[in-house]
Amino acid sequence: MKIHVGADHAAYEVKNELVAYLREQGHDVTDHGPAEYDPQDDYPMFVIPAAQAVAADDMSLGLVLGGSGNGEQIAANKVAGVRAVLAYDAETAKLGREHNDARVVSIGARLTDLATAKEILDVFLTTDFTGEERHQRRIDLMSRFEATGSLTE
Repeated sequence: MKIHVGADHAAYEVKNELVAYLREQGHDVTDHGPAEYDPQDDYPMFVIPAAQAVAADDMSLGLVLGGSGNGEQIAANKVAGVRAVLAYDAETAKLGREHNDARVVSIGARLTDLATAKEILDVFLTTDFTGEERHQRRIDLMSRFEATGSLTE
């Protein structure tokens, strides 16, 4: 699977560990950075390109990381067509895929140990959207609002 990754300084080491983990599993990983540790970096510079790459390729998924993962999730969700979820355990990752058809997962490196982060990724990457009408209806409402600024036709 093609996976796009972006992070910030707070998640720099965890990002590198998870990129290696994903590659060991045979995934095609594009690391959008940062390429080196800089305590003054700005996560949108790395997260938004990762989210844009996911939006441009329907067959890819994304991983964004930061200290808490909150800002990274917000930044990824600014990209049209992206639904990013903040996952703090396997269940939130699973529900993000099953119910929201999320294609980007955000993880807080300061709040999530490496084993849990790997479990979140494993579940996120292997769970499919259910396609249930109620979930699709809600996604369609968000997509309509994103495109038109209105919840009604």
